Amino acid sequence: MTDFANTTPTTVDIVRREKCFQGFYQLDRVQLRHELFAGGMGREISREIFVRHDAVCVLPYDPQRDEVVLIEQFRVGAMGKTANPWLIELVAGLIDKDEQPEEVAHREAQEEAGLTFSALWPMTQYFPSPGGSTEFVHLYLGRCDSSGAGGLHGLVEEAEDIRVSVWAFEDALQAVRDGRISNAASIIALQWLALNRVEVRGLWS
Repeated sequence: MTDFANTTPTTVDIVRREKCFQGFYQLDRVQLRHELFAGGMGREISREIFVRHDAVCVLPYDPQRDEVVLIEQFRVGAMGKTANPWLIELVAGLIDKDEQPEEVAHREAQEEAGLTFSALWPMTQYFPSPGGSTEFVHLYLGRCDSSGAGGLHGLVEEAEDIRVSVWAFEDALQAVRDGRISNAASIIALQWLALNRVEVRGLWS
């Protein structure tokens, strides 16, 4: 009997790739065949790919006060899916220039929340929706001073309208539990901090 569990496909044959749309984002159509777990190549299939820049998301955290800084802004993708499309989120931005993820983290902290990070702690990296999107997320914890954080921020030229607020960590975690925080990056980051908070506070306090 063939041991399929030890068979690791590695081959993808791109038959054709075409750009279907180019706007703020890009949509491509790809015709491809890929290797099967049972061996051999599968039939040709067609898939649309949402081509996005990679993203950087940061959870600002004050280890002295045990507080996190979160932002709220309108998200068009949430319209019709929730009663309130103004989502509670992390500081975030796209890597759309020749920048390292850490540079984007520091820049977006200033633009979106008026914050300066004294240190960054890499949490993880992940694909938020690999079934149809190329986006790859770099997730960080950012050490900050939360005293005085708040107010309205964002770049007018990018039509950003962002409200910043400071949360006790336990209140933010409860917002994950009760569904008020409903986006992947924020949920992952707050759960990561729940698991690693003692170590983080020990090293950053």
